[in-house]
Amino acid sequence: MKNVLIEVDHVNKHFILPSTKANSLKQLVLGAVKKRKNKRFDALKDISFQVNEGDFLGIVGRNGSGKSTLLKMLAGVYTPNEGKITVNGSLTPFIELGVGFNPELSGRENVFLNGALLGFTHKQMAVMYQDIVDFAELEQFMDQKLKNYSSGMQVRLAFSIAIRAHSDILLIDEVLAVGDEAFQRKCFNYFDELKRNNKTVILVTHDMGAVERFCNRAIFIEDGVIKLEGKPHLVAAAYSRSNDESYNKAQEKEERKNRKEAPFDIELLTEDGVPSRMFGSGDTMIVRLTWGHENVGSGGVALFCEGGEYVFGPNTYQDKFKLTKPNSLDYVVELNLNEGQYFVKAGINGKNDFDRIAFIEEGPHFTISRDQSSPRWGGITKLKYHWR
Repeated sequence: MKNVLIEVDHVNKHFILPSTKANSLKQLVLGAVKKRKNKRFDALKDISFQVNEGDFLGIVGRNGSGKSTLLKMLAGVYTPNEGKITVNGSLTPFIELGVGFNPELSGRENVFLNGALLGFTHKQMAVMYQDIVDFAELEQFMDQKLKNYSSGMQVRLAFSIAIRAHSDILLIDEVLAVGDEAFQRKCFNYFDELKRNNKTVILVTHDMGAVERFCNRAIFIEDGVIKLEGKPHLVAAAYSRSNDESYNKAQEKEERKNRKEAPFDIELLTEDGVPSRMFGSGDTMIVRLTWGHENVGSGGVALFCEGGEYVFGPNTYQDKFKLTKPNSLDYVVELNLNEGQYFVKAGINGKNDFDRIAFIEEGPHFTISRDQSSPRWGGITKLKYHWR
């Protein structure tokens, strides 16, 4: 049996938010006379889980879900209103990187200052100094005052110092969002080393690739409660679906707002004719165009990745397909696409393909999800191929 290093037992955390804010002396005085009604915000509700020695636990959730509050409670920054948190072992939080830095001192001086806060002697920091600078990639800036560093440079330096700490448990919050691709690669290599050495790590991140690559367990927090706990790939899929559903709802709301101005209507349907914005890789999607114009001779539909990459776009004129209905057209397509976000462009033309009647530059958005039993693959579409 592995040792339990962290136990979170039915923890609740709430904050009291003032309903009004005094912007003047008069409002402050009146506020003292009138009884204010404060609002309670429940950040975490009945949270329970364990972290065993050697676990690499991922915590995921959208902004405002409560994951950073949970991390601060584990670090002892916040205390629970109800429940109990037990930590067995030393703990280093990488939450507010750079706390203790002095902006008036140079980068070099801050390395030794921050090292002292972590419990290292000047001699120990002198031995580690060059490795810290190389990892942060700040050699030419170390004699400049810290106040002249960008925020990214400061966090890179702080992270490079913090990873020298020797403790039983590491709490890491959104480190992967810092720095360029090369620095993030270094972070990945560091995580690989932690995993090889069976270090106990709790990682809060929005990067589902990192969760699946490094974690042996994961927790998905939504609206202050644990929505799912278990295998990283299942938790990552649930988190991605939640994001996709939220995104698609926002897109539909915007489309409904602009629908009155749209020259024609575009509807996305499943193979069974059910309206949907969520499809699996390989599913059949129907893009239905309907219009009130007369003398429509052809129509076209194009699919685009969220980033604007053109996937594919046929039209009935080139395919020599004659419209059989006066006011509608179905484009039926097999979605041989990788997981991700996509959207539709469409147009209707007159009897001549160059006689454009109307065009929608950015139509409905939709999501492709991957069957979790299938392996990941790169690129936009999976081409038919074989080896020989």
